[in-house]
Amino acid sequence: MEDLQEYSEEKESNFDLKAEIFKYLAYWKWLLLGFLLGGLLAFLYNRYTIPRYWSEASMMIVKDNQSGVAGALPSGGGFLTLEENSLDNQIVTLKSQRLVKKVVEDLNHNISYFIEGKVITTEAYKTSPVIIDFITHDSIVNYVSESFFVTPVSSTDFTLVNENLNYNKSHKLGEVISIGELHFTIVPRKTGASSSFQNAGTIRIDVNPLDQVAAEYISALVVAPKGKALDILSLSIIQAESDKSEDFLNNLMFQFNEDGVADKRQVALNTTEFIEERLEIITMELDTVEGGMADFKRENQFMDVASGANQYLSKSTMAEEEIFDLELQMQVISSIEDLINRRESYRLLPTNMGIDAVEVSGLISTYNELILERNALLRNGTEENPAVERLTAELDSLRENLKDNIESTKDALNIQLAELNQLDSRAQAKFSTFPGMEKGMRGIERQQLIKEELYLFLLQRREEAAIEFAVTSPVAKIIDPAYTVPTPVDPKPWLILTGGFLVGLLLPLIVLFVRFMLDTKVHHKGDLSSLTKNIPFLGEVPQIANESEEVIQLNDRSPLAESFRILRTNLAYLMKAKKENRGEIIFVTSTIKGEGKTFISYNLARTLATTNKRVIILGADIRNPKLHRYLDVPMETQGLSDYLYNLDISSSDIITSSQDKEIKVDLILSGVIPPNPAELFMNDRMEILLKELSATYDYIIVDTAPTMIVTDTLLISPLADTTLYVTRAGYTDKKLLDFPKELKQQGKLKGLAIVLNDVDYSKFSYGAKYGYNYGYGYGYGVNKESKWKKLFNWGKASK
Repeated sequence: MEDLQEYSEEKESNFDLKAEIFKYLAYWKWLLLGFLLGGLLAFLYNRYTIPRYWSEASMMIVKDNQSGVAGALPSGGGFLTLEENSLDNQIVTLKSQRLVKKVVEDLNHNISYFIEGKVITTEAYKTSPVIIDFITHDSIVNYVSESFFVTPVSSTDFTLVNENLNYNKSHKLGEVISIGELHFTIVPRKTGASSSFQNAGTIRIDVNPLDQVAAEYISALVVAPKGKALDILSLSIIQAESDKSEDFLNNLMFQFNEDGVADKRQVALNTTEFIEERLEIITMELDTVEGGMADFKRENQFMDVASGANQYLSKSTMAEEEIFDLELQMQVISSIEDLINRRESYRLLPTNMGIDAVEVSGLISTYNELILERNALLRNGTEENPAVERLTAELDSLRENLKDNIESTKDALNIQLAELNQLDSRAQAKFSTFPGMEKGMRGIERQQLIKEELYLFLLQRREEAAIEFAVTSPVAKIIDPAYTVPTPVDPKPWLILTGGFLVGLLLPLIVLFVRFMLDTKVHHKGDLSSLTKNIPFLGEVPQIANESEEVIQLNDRSPLAESFRILRTNLAYLMKAKKENRGEIIFVTSTIKGEGKTFISYNLARTLATTNKRVIILGADIRNPKLHRYLDVPMETQGLSDYLYNLDISSSDIITSSQDKEIKVDLILSGVIPPNPAELFMNDRMEILLKELSATYDYIIVDTAPTMIVTDTLLISPLADTTLYVTRAGYTDKKLLDFPKELKQQGKLKGLAIVLNDVDYSKFSYGAKYGYNYGYGYGYGVNKESKWKKLFNWGKASK
C-alpha cells in the first residue's frame, strides 16, 4: 500500500477572469440576439411614443407699498394697508382648485379631441376638423365623463358611436344630437372645412369632469421661485400638446391677476360704503349744531360777540386745541364702535380714520387681514372647513378684544378731556365777569367746527376711495409669456436607445449568470482544476449521440474511439515500469453510481485489446452488476461472487470468453448478488484471483463499486496498480470532488487518475475553458458536416 501522502493545498483564488469572459462569450449568439432585440424594442418605443414638451412662463408679484385707498389717507394707510402675501401664499393660490377650474372651464380643456391612427392616437388640439358644441348647461356638462367616436361618411354625414351607452347612429354636421341628458351638435371647426372632415379618420372626443381635469393640471403644474429672486415665480408644465400647455399657463396668469384685482376692489368698495353712512350722520349733526347757533343768537339778540380778554385767550387757547383733537378722536372711535356693534358679522372695517391709538389701528388692520383670508378660503370651501372655523374663532376673539381696546381708549380720552376741562374752567373762573353767553357761543362754534372738519374729511376720503376702485393696480406683472422648449423632455431617444441595447445585453447575461450560479455540476476539464492540481488527469470521453454506438469497434474512427485511444496513450505514460513479469491491474471506480465506470471499463478494455494485448474485465461491483448488459447472457451467470464464497470454483470456471472475433476481450461477470459483499472481499480469494489473472493477461480491468456509497472498493484497493476515477459531465456534483481528493490524501487509492466522461464535444479540454476549440478533433477523416446541417443544428450547438 502506498504511503500516506501528506500535502497541503495552497488556498488561492480559482477565479479566472479570462475563463469567465469566454464562458459567457460561448453564448455570443444569444447575447447578440438580446442586444439587437433590446435595441429594436427601444427603437419602436421611440418611434411610437408621443413626445412630451416642457412649457414655462414667468411673472413678477407686484408689491404695493401702499394700497390705493389707504395710501391716499393722511395717516399713511393704517388699517387699510394689506400685508404683502409671501411667495408661498401666491404659489398656493396659483395651484388652487378654484383658480385652475376657472382656467379649464374658460379654455374648454375638459373636452379633448384625438385622431385615431393605425398604431397610435394623437391629440388634435385646435386641429380637429370638428368640434362639439354643447347645448346642455355647463352645470351638467362639467360632471360628465364620456367618449364619442366620430367617423366621417361624407362631407356632411358621420357616424357617432358611444360605447358606454351603446349608441351608434348616423348624423349630419350641425344636427342637434340628444344622448341621455346631453344635447349637443357636431360642427366643423372652420367654415368650409367639409373636405378636410371627409378625408379625416375617426375622431375621438373625450368629455371629462371639470374637477378631474383640474386635478390633473394641478398635479402636473410646477410653480416655484425663479432663481434667487424673491418676487418672481416660474410656472411650468410638461404635456404632449405644447400649444395646450401655453394656453393654460397664459390664462392661469391672467385669472390670477384678475383675482387679485378683485380682492383689492373689495376693500375699496367696503370703505366707500362706510364713508357714505358716516356722511349721512355727520350732515344731520352739522345741521343740528348750526340750527342751535342760530337759535342762541336769536335768543341773545346778537350776531357777533366781542373777543374775550387777552388773558383768557392766552391761557385757554392751548387747552381748547387739545380738547378739539381729543373730541375729534372720540367721535371717530365712537363711530367705529357703533359700526362694530351694529355691523353684519365678518365685514371689513374702515381704516386710517385719524385715530392716534396705535393699538386700536393695529387690531383693525389684523381684523381686516383675517376677514380677507377667511373670504379667500370660503371661495374654495365651506364654513365647516377646519381652517375657516379657526379663522372664525380668531375673528370673534379679535372683535371682543377690539371692543375692549376701544373702551379703554375712550376712557383714556375722557380722562384727558376732564383734565383739560378743569384747566379751562380754572381759566374761565378768572374771567367771571366775562359774559356767560361768550362761553355758550364758543361751545356751539367748537361743535360746528368739529362737524365741518369731519364732513370735509369724509368727502375727501370718499373721492379717494372711488379713484382707488376705478384704477386698481394689478397684483402681478407677466415677464415671459408661456413658451415651449422645442426639444422633447420625454422620451429621450438616445438615452432610451442606449438603455434598450444595455438591457437587451444584460438580460441574457443575467439569465446566464443565474444559470451558472445554480449549476453545480461538472461540465468540462476546467471544472476539475481543484482536483487535477494533485491528481493526474487521464482524459475525456465525449458525449454519445442518440444514433451512435456506445461500444467501439475495430478500426472505429468515431470521436468516442479516438478519445479512448488518447486514454490508452495517457494510461501508458501513467503506468510504472514493471519489475516483474505480470499483467497490469487497473481498477475503475467513481464516487456514486451512474457516472459511467462500467462503460469506461468495457470500452477501455476493447481499446487495449486492439493492440494485440490479452485483456480481461472483472465485474467487481457485485452489489449492482452492469457488465452483463454488454453480453447476451443473464445476470445470474456464474461469476465473481460465486468464486469468492465457493472454494470449489476455480478461476477458469468463471471466465467468459469473448464472443467478438475482431476484438477479443474475456470477462468475469459479477455473478449472483450476495447478501454479504464486504465480507467476501475481505478474504484472500480476491487477491489469489488477481494473481492468477495477471499471470495470464496483460491487462486486468476491474469494474469496482462506487467509493462513497459502499466500502467494497476500498477493501481491495491495495491490489490495484492503477485506479481510474470516473467523473461524469452534467452529472457529478462539484461538491463531490473533495471526496477523491481526501482518498488521495489518505492513500486509500493507489495510482489514482481522473477520467471525465460524457463531455459535450464543444467543451473538450481548454476549448471549454476559454470558449474555443481546435479546428480538428476526433472526427478527423470522417465526412464533414454540411453548412445547412450546421445552421439547422445552431440552436443545439449553442446550448
